[in-house]
Amino acid sequence: MKTSLLTTADHSAITTYLAAAREKPGEYSAVAEHVGRSVLGHWENGQFFSPAHVAEELQRLLKFGPAQNQGGDFKFIDLFAGIGGIRHAFEAIGGRCVFTSEWDSYAQKTYTENFGASHELNGDITTIHEDDVPDHDVLLGGFPCQPFSIAGVSKKNALGRAHGFADETQGTLFFDVARIIAKKKPRAFMLENVKNLQSHDKGRTFAIIQRTLQDLGYQIFFKVIDGAHFVPQHRERIIIIGFREPVIFDWDTLDIPAKGLHTLGEILHRKVDEPMLEWDGSKYYDHAKHKVLDKYTLTDNLWTYLQNYKKKHQAAGNGFGFGLVTPESVTRTLSARYYKDGSEILVYQGKKKNPRRLTPRECARLMGFPDEHRIPVSDTRAYKQFGNSVVVPVIGAVARAMQPLILESIRQEQQPLPRAA
Repeated sequence: MKTSLLTTADHSAITTYLAAAREKPGEYSAVAEHVGRSVLGHWENGQFFSPAHVAEELQRLLKFGPAQNQGGDFKFIDLFAGIGGIRHAFEAIGGRCVFTSEWDSYAQKTYTENFGASHELNGDITTIHEDDVPDHDVLLGGFPCQPFSIAGVSKKNALGRAHGFADETQGTLFFDVARIIAKKKPRAFMLENVKNLQSHDKGRTFAIIQRTLQDLGYQIFFKVIDGAHFVPQHRERIIIIGFREPVIFDWDTLDIPAKGLHTLGEILHRKVDEPMLEWDGSKYYDHAKHKVLDKYTLTDNLWTYLQNYKKKHQAAGNGFGFGLVTPESVTRTLSARYYKDGSEILVYQGKKKNPRRLTPRECARLMGFPDEHRIPVSDTRAYKQFGNSVVVPVIGAVARAMQPLILESIRQEQQPLPRAA
């Protein structure tokens, strides 16, 4: 079988290499031992998309020659990067990250562990001047939502203050997104936030964001997408995308599966055929005993407290309390506070045993991260990181819908100008 060399960082290159490797059982086995047969199966059936660096690693292991076009099809920057969920998705469609900003040192550790150090990892974006951000085609970021100033323009004029985005968004992290867009004018951007961004401050916050981006010269599209289309978790997030040049974009072009296709059993540790991940070791799962470590089972005191807490609120007529799930369930939204008691997602273990928390590896899977994503931090930090992250396949679907428009913009710019008559 003739195999083409890697030309982009997309998933098709990986599946092509693996198909070729199957004709060389010795080499396929070597790859399987290196990354795990279960992981290979996920890649081959499209259940998980692998990060771009995996294609280059497969080239090395399978001896298919040096990679080509390692510069990527387009350049992007990763703001409020967290642990790299958005980067995973945009590398998978051929993008190359040229700038990263993330202020949390523990998230930086996880990010670096998974993506290496191809460029300096920057900290607090509020301290970085827009002139120091490299040129890029696409700006990406899951910026936090903060209160916006909406004082009237007439009052600002009376006080001698400027108005427009530089004033209305000053003091918010969206201002840092806007000032970089204003300076660098990327071809496109994608921003992610909580669903309630639309209703914050009676809709005025979102109105400011829309007007700011439009005033900067961008065509704006937004949609709330539930992660339950892709993973067994209800997680509604708003996606805002923008294009510098006029485009025809329709959210219906997104490949969004129906809900109900994914249940919790897909991501739970299995008693049979649980992959042995060398980077996890025995941190979460005892492979000899085929069971999740006992430390994830709730203590009697904590379980009693949660049951009493739920009864008290049920008596008061509200729905506060723990969420008990089975392999057939779709969970509530995983939150950054999951480390405290795990109450929103507790796995049922039978009548004679207290329920348990998800392990960090199960949280990674619940957010759509592939098993090769490494978790170099404590459980507490890992729970916070996954609770603050994105559902990777959701971003992947958005990235694939944006890809042809990004590449067409680049192609149009690279076309030679017609000669004068």
